[in-house]
Amino acid sequence: MTVEDIRQLMGASTPHFALQLRNRIANLIADLPPDDPARVEGEREIARLQQLGFVGEVRGDHLADGEHPLPSVTLAADRRKP
Repeated sequence: MTVEDIRQLMGASTPHFALQLRNRIANLIADLPPDDPARVEGEREIARLQQLGFVGEVRGDHLADGEHPLPSVTLAADRRKP
């Protein structure tokens, strides 16, 4: 397992597949020592994918008039409301 292996997995991450990629990376780095560069990169990527999976992806700085957030982002926000 190398840092490049982790980077290949994270290259095409999208909100729809973020949690599956997070789990795959977690399984790949599980047996690596804490200071292994691939584990460090994997843990950093797991945090990013967790955020991407639950919050979604925002491109640009705001929605244009008439645009709506992606359904996956809207549904995730609705699930977090008390």
